[in-house]
Amino acid sequence: MPKEVRHRQKGTTITMKEVNDPYLDIRPYRDNEVADVLLRLRSEPGLINTLAEWKLGPVYRFLPTLARALVKMWLSRRLRPLTTVDAVQMQLRPLLANMVTRTVRLSSDGLESLDPTESWLFISNHRDITMDPALTNHILHDAGHRTLAIAIGDNLLRERWVADLMRLNKSFIVKRALSGPRELLAASRQLAGFIRAMVTQNQGPVWIAQREGRAKDGIDSTEPAVIKMLSLARDRQTETIADVLPILKIVPVAIAYELDPCDAAKAAELAAGEGYVKSEQEDVLSIGQGITGQKGCVHLSFGAPLSTEQLDVGDVVNAIDTHIRCKYRLFETALWAWQRLEQTQTVPEVAIYSGTISRDEFEARINAMPASHRSLALAMYANPLRRALGEL
Repeated sequence: MPKEVRHRQKGTTITMKEVNDPYLDIRPYRDNEVADVLLRLRSEPGLINTLAEWKLGPVYRFLPTLARALVKMWLSRRLRPLTTVDAVQMQLRPLLANMVTRTVRLSSDGLESLDPTESWLFISNHRDITMDPALTNHILHDAGHRTLAIAIGDNLLRERWVADLMRLNKSFIVKRALSGPRELLAASRQLAGFIRAMVTQNQGPVWIAQREGRAKDGIDSTEPAVIKMLSLARDRQTETIADVLPILKIVPVAIAYELDPCDAAKAAELAAGEGYVKSEQEDVLSIGQGITGQKGCVHLSFGAPLSTEQLDVGDVVNAIDTHIRCKYRLFETALWAWQRLEQTQTVPEVAIYSGTISRDEFEARINAMPASHRSLALAMYANPLRRALGEL
C-alpha cells in the first residue's frame, strides 16, 4: 500500500502515490496498469451481461447462464494478449472503422498545417456524445497523429467497468457530480493541470468540447467557463491568464453532420423545456443511436493553432467561435431546413454542399416527428446557416 503522508485535507488522507501522481483519479490508464484493469474486466458482471445481451441476445434471454459463460470465455481470449494502451486501441479500431464505413462519408481539411509529432489541444463544437471525438480520433490517426486523450463527463461513467473501458481508451474524467464550489474549483484546477501537462510535456493530443453538453439547437457557442477552466493551470504568483493560454496550443475544430441520428430526441427535449427530466438510461441510448444511426456526410475542419502571443479568455472564445462559424460545412439539409422555416425557395449566397440524402427523404424524416417538434428539429439544422448569414 502507498505510504501515507501525515497531513490531511478535509478529513481525507493524502497518500504518497497521490502526491506523486496528482491526476491519478482522472487520467487515462497507463501501460503498467493495463493488465490489472483487464483482469478485473474479464470477470465484471456488468460488462459480461451487456456483451451477452448484445452478442447473444436470444441465448441470453432463454439461457442466461450459458450466454454469460460463453461471453466470459470469449472476453478472456480477446483480452489476455493485450498488455498496452495501444494494443487495446488497436483492438477497438476495426470496430470504429467498420462503423465509419457503414454510417459516415467522412472528410476533413486543415490537418496539413499541424505537425503530427506535436501535442495539440483540439477544442470542438459538440453535437454527439461519442462520435465527435471518435471521428476526430479516426481522422488524426489516419493522418499519422497519435491518438487523442478525450474528455468525458463522470455523469457517463456511473458504472466502474464503463469508466475502466473509457480510461483504457485514453479518456480522462471531467468531474461534474460535485457538492460545492470549493470541490468544483479543486477539480477544475486538477483538470486544467492535466491538460497543460499533456500538451506542454508532449504526451499526446487532447480533445475537449467547447461547452458542457451538446448543442441541441444547432447553435455552436464556446462557453467562457471552459476557457477559464483551462486558465487555472497556472502559477498565480508568476503567470497570468494571458501567459498560460497560448502554451496550450489550442486548435479549433468545426464538425458538421449532414444528418443528426439524435435529431428527434433532441427536438423532444427542447420541446419539453425546463421541465424536461432525463431518464437514467437516456445518455446510453443517445450514445448507441449516435454510433449506429446514419450520419450521412461528416466534415471536420481543423483550424490553425491560436496565436503564441498573449491571449485572454475572450480572445480564445472569439477565435474558436469564428472558426466554427466560418468553417462549418453547410450541407443541403441545412438549406432545406432554412427554406422550410423561412417559407422560401431562395438559395442564399453561401457555399452549400451536396450529401447522401434527398430532399424527399429529409422531409419525410422531419414529418415523422410530432408536429410540435418539427420546427425545433428544422432550426437545429438551419441555425448554422443562419449564423453564416449573420442572422444569429
